[in-house]
Amino acid sequence: MLEAVVAGYLVSLSLIAAIGAQNAFVLRQGLRREHVGVVVVICAASDALLISGGVAGFGAIAAALPWFAAAMRWLGVGFLLVYGALRFRAALKGGEALVPKGSEPVPLRRVVTMCLMFTWANPHVYLDTLVFIGSVSAQYAPHGLAFGIAAAAASLSFFAALGYGARLLAPVFARPAAWVVLEAAVGCIMWALAAALALG
Repeated sequence: MLEAVVAGYLVSLSLIAAIGAQNAFVLRQGLRREHVGVVVVICAASDALLISGGVAGFGAIAAALPWFAAAMRWLGVGFLLVYGALRFRAALKGGEALVPKGSEPVPLRRVVTMCLMFTWANPHVYLDTLVFIGSVSAQYAPHGLAFGIAAAAASLSFFAALGYGARLLAPVFARPAAWVVLEAAVGCIMWALAAALALG
């Protein structure tokens, strides 16, 4: 059982830790100190739900619906392109619009919507959780439940560390120029991910 717990935690952590649109969004919210708790809970709860589905064997359903992966892929491409463009526009504006304490707060509803989109419109999340984690958990039967719980715990600990740990970088991002660089970097990440999805 201990082996299943360790494997579940490490497998999940290795998948989540990769730089992606969701992580960039969580980092940005952490730096702005806006609705961080809500964002962390949404990301971790969504992962827990998907991981439980994968461990329960729903990966077979995803494999049986070939159109689903393609639909999510192009939805993800479109969303990443639009969000990347918004980040580039924010970088071009520069100045006080990018200063955490000086900028206008983003409404909770908008943050929740964006967070849900980054989580559920990402086709990789279904492959990682429903298919990959689901198939790996089968190797640790009859301790699949322990594997899944550990995988969900890894997600929670990572997003909490990313969201709240971003505050340590606050002195750096007190300068508007640093926010310009961050926004441009996030835009590049979004478009690179969109290109990777489009090219398969």
